[in-house]
Formats: sequence, C-alpha cells, structure tokens
Amino acid sequence: MPYRGRIAPTPTGHLHLGHARTFWIAQQRAQQAGGALILRDEDLDRDRCRPEYAQAMLEDLHWFGLRWQEGPDCGGPHAPYRQSERLPRYLEVWKKLAEQGCIYPSPQSRKDVQQALSAPHEEDSEPIFPIEFRPPAGIEQDATDPAGVNWRFRVPDGEEIVFLDGHYGEVRRVCGVDFGDFLVWRKDGFPSYELAVITDDHEMEITEVVRGEDLLTSTARQLLLYRALGWQPPAFFHCPLVRDAHGVRLAKRNQALSLRTLRDQGRTPEELRAHL
Repeated sequence: MPYRGRIAPTPTGHLHLGHARTFWIAQQRAQQAGGALILRDEDLDRDRCRPEYAQAMLEDLHWFGLRWQEGPDCGGPHAPYRQSERLPRYLEVWKKLAEQGCIYPSPQSRKDVQQALSAPHEEDSEPIFPIEFRPPAGIEQDATDPAGVNWRFRVPDGEEIVFLDGHYGEVRRVCGVDFGDFLVWRKDGFPSYELAVITDDHEMEITEVVRGEDLLTSTARQLLLYRALGWQPPAFFHCPLVRDAHGVRLAKRNQALSLRTLRDQGRTPEELRAHL
C-alpha cells in the first residue's frame, strides 16, 4: 500500500515543542516515502476540547511548516476527520468486541481500583486493573449498548506482546504485568483513546503511526484490539519526548514552550526546527 501517515493532535490546549517535533518527524517520513500525511482532530474530550484550541492548532501547525494532504482545513470534499463526528462508527466497533466476548462492563470507580491495589504506581500511569474485579466470561454478549458504564478489554494474562518499533527496535510488554484490563468505552458515552485511535487508523488506511514514546505501552494494548477485530495493524515509530531543562517532559500546561508563546517572542519556525 502507498505510505499514509498521520498527525493527530488533541485540542485541549496550545501545542508545544514536543508536539511540533513529533509532527515534523511524521511529515518527514511521509515525504521520504512519497506518501500522504493526514491530519485528524482527536476532540473526544468534551470537557477540555474547545473550538478556540482547535483553531489555534491549525494556525500553529501551518506556522511551523506542517502540511497535510487530507483532513480539516484542506478544502475539497468533506470527510469525518474529527473524532467527535465518528461516534456511530466507534459504537459499531464496541458492539463487535462485545459480541466476541472480548470486553465487559466495569462499574468500579477509579477510587475502587486504587483501594484494591497493594502496590503504588507512578502518578501519570494507569494502575493495573485488579483481576478480582473481572467478571466471568459471557455476561457481555447480550449487551446492545454501553449503557452508561465503563467497559474494559479482557487481556490475556501472562501473554507477551512483542512488536518492532521503527525507532526503538523490538519492544516487549507483558499482559497483566505492564498493563491490565484497559478501558475501551467510558461511562460518559465516549470511546476510550485505544478504541477510537485504532478504528480511525484502520479506516483511514494509515500504514505507519508516528507518535511519542510515552505511548509504547498503548501500542501493546492496541495490538490486542487489532487482533480481536481481525485488522492488520500499521507500523509504529515512537519518538523520544522533548523535555525541559529539568528533564521533565513538556505538557500543555507549560505555556512557556508552546508554539504560540515562542512565536509571540519572535522565534521563527526555521530556528525552532534547527533546535529540535
């Protein structure tokens, strides 16, 4: 298949240098392969995604020198490149997973999970879901809709997920050790990141996913979903994260290194690209 890459920002704040570096690598890899780059607006977080951030996202991407061949702000025929426009399709994927017995309703709150854990976990990582909360197989197959409850994927405990990353080489994650049963649908009526992103990448025929190294474990989860759905996964290329002077990875709350702030300070895209 012809190369198809993508950049997929979330409009919950202003883009920073870390986003710019990863997106620039994605564009370079698409250009080197003679392929296309797709922009997807991952706007499912209805509490934090805002129209002004979506508009700023497009402006900042253009200013930095990024160009895409499909997606918002491209002109031509409209296509649903915004995740908020794709909810019916995500629901169809949820139904398929439920019919296959891969997922189950999970009424436990985050507090319930925390109290059941005997060992601490890193603050920014998802705790491994306690296996004692996993219900018997089969209860999900008669479900017709998510019905206002969290739904989780039943991981094959002890199985090692191995994949070849374009930057880090062979990556290994063990189900039940590195991650546990993970969310595929939230009780607020929206799919999780894992379900939405694999549905989009599959249907947009993405051949390589370029993103940050903080999503290496997410890739292992997503490979389980690809397998359950019978879909061919894309290739993966995970980029090292950009960190500040103290070694802390950049976040949208750090406005000092946002593209918008740097532009206002008189920095140029050429200067920033050379620095990165």
